[in-house]
Amino acid sequence: MPGTTTDLTRLRTALTVFFALDGFIFAGWVVRIPAIKQQTGASASALGLALLGVSAGAVITMILTGRLCRRYGNHQVTVVCAVLLSLSVALPPLTHSALTLGAVLLLFGSAYGGINVAFNSAAVDLVRALQRPIMPSFHAAFSLGGMIGAGLGGLVAGALSPTRHLLGLTVIGLVVTALTGRTLLRLRPPGPPENSPASSPKEGTRPRRLNSRTRGLVITFGLIALCTAYGEGALADWSALHLEQDLDATPGAAAVGYSCFALAMTIGRLTGTRLLERLGRTRTLVYGGTTAAVGMLLGALAPSLWAALLGFVITGLGLANLFPVAVERAGALAGSDGVAIASTLGYGGMLLGPPAIGFMADWFSLPAALTSVAVLAATAAVIGFVTRRTAER
Repeated sequence: MPGTTTDLTRLRTALTVFFALDGFIFAGWVVRIPAIKQQTGASASALGLALLGVSAGAVITMILTGRLCRRYGNHQVTVVCAVLLSLSVALPPLTHSALTLGAVLLLFGSAYGGINVAFNSAAVDLVRALQRPIMPSFHAAFSLGGMIGAGLGGLVAGALSPTRHLLGLTVIGLVVTALTGRTLLRLRPPGPPENSPASSPKEGTRPRRLNSRTRGLVITFGLIALCTAYGEGALADWSALHLEQDLDATPGAAAVGYSCFALAMTIGRLTGTRLLERLGRTRTLVYGGTTAAVGMLLGALAPSLWAALLGFVITGLGLANLFPVAVERAGALAGSDGVAIASTLGYGGMLLGPPAIGFMADWFSLPAALTSVAVLAATAAVIGFVTRRTAER
């Protein structure tokens, strides 16, 4: 039976807080990476290998978390992972070598990957119960949390050591988890509405079993997530260098490039529910991927700084809702296992983007390499169109 309207509202609020907390803590860690590098004395290559600990931990845990969610529940796993994430973010400043840094980042990445699968799975259940496409609003909370975490980190970087800053994030994370986690643990996962096909005794409340056909559909939506995350990772690591190196922007102006992209992503996600209600999933995927492709072509090939910034904004607006829709559809098809598969593929895209851009930049040029973001965005649009019947179910 679905929960009452009050329970569903409380559940939505609690999940929104956890999405925002995840973005806040992760961004707080990211802005202190230069200081941690200096503290450990790691070379650029050694730091790169250590940072792979985050990725490795996240990917391994994402694969396993689907099973944990089925056994213990999405809400319980979300709270446990939030505690682990809050505790592990304080560990990097305590390390003094690249090897130990990589080890603690493996733990941090495991908590990060686990909570992403768990609260996305819980969000999929809520979307099904409310029968409203609210998934983008949760990812908007993640983006807002990240912007706040990065901004706060920049403000305190000169006043607080990495140890005190990240320990402060631990305290904030544990307090928020204690307060919001109590609400989340008291609320039962909502079932589908009584007037939906899934609420019939014959079908039950479980998502479709992960047979070969369902797995293929889930992987297809995971590829949309991969195409989207590839662009996010590429712009995060290469947008500033492109503006500074190819368009002669000052370092300050170059830094604005990714900020424009991130802000556009946040705005796009905040308006995503209304957009999905008006356009539907298929047109949102197709229009979003097409818009992002056009925007990235402008951002990569524009002859002036302002045109490139406009291209980044258009790209952010186009990509904003592709990942939330892809993960929601994968979860609707196969529950937490579907979320785990789509999230793993999506995270793989974020890992693939930066090094792929680097190799292509060496072979051709950085502007040419960045057009690969446009190619994958267009690919996401094509996949969205091909899977249109499944997407609208």
